[in-house]
Amino acid sequence: MTVQKKRIIIIFVSIIVVVCLPLIAMQFTDKVQWSLFDFIIATILLLSAGLSVHFIFQKVKKMKYRITLLFLLLVLFLVTWIEIAVGLFGTEISGS
Repeated sequence: MTVQKKRIIIIFVSIIVVVCLPLIAMQFTDKVQWSLFDFIIATILLLSAGLSVHFIFQKVKKMKYRITLLFLLLVLFLVTWIEIAVGLFGTEISGS
């Protein structure tokens, strides 16, 4: 199995695990209340970030550029996640 295939499998398994955490938490507490739409959006966001990481590792050879792009991707991911969750900027997609 090639490194690229292993990386893709790790990405998909990681996404499944992360998305299942709120599902498991919903069984034990009322404080976590996700709808089907929330799970779909979280999966799309995590999948796009994971596949972007894969693309960066596959196409960018210089470590300095990889680190910079991965940092920018992380910031973009976190800002988007926070905006969707609590409305950091107060846009129409905010969760609050």
